[in-house]
Amino acid sequence: MELDFDDALTWGLRGYVRLVTEELGLTGECSYVQAERPAGAYLALDGRLPGFPDRDVALLWDEENGWSAAVETHSGEDVIVQARFGPDVVPPPRAVAHWVRGLLRGERMPLPRAGEPHGAPDDLLRRLVPYTTAALVPAPRLT
Repeated sequence: MELDFDDALTWGLRGYVRLVTEELGLTGECSYVQAERPAGAYLALDGRLPGFPDRDVALLWDEENGWSAAVETHSGEDVIVQARFGPDVVPPPRAVAHWVRGLLRGERMPLPRAGEPHGAPDDLLRRLVPYTTAALVPAPRLT
């Protein structure tokens, strides 16, 4: 099967987010992937960030900034970003899970500037294409 640019980006991003979800031990039931440009993803996390005991935590991904951790607001406003993974927009899923677990334990990392250039759109596609197969294989059942 040959995928065009939009299909490859969509399936690659879905597979990538799925593998991050699995590394975190989540089911993915509370996740969302937006494949339209600019591409993005939302993953609800279990647990709380220290300093925000009454706020839900979300893991966000976008093609310009990569992964960030944010707390939900009570008023339905936008989430408030508390940390960013770093300059790599498509880090290995295991590295993302390790970073998230550290944040939930209270390990703080500096908040890098958002919007730093990370490469051309073709580079994003090239980096996500290997994850397309993860999106096409049935998910393992968590028990």
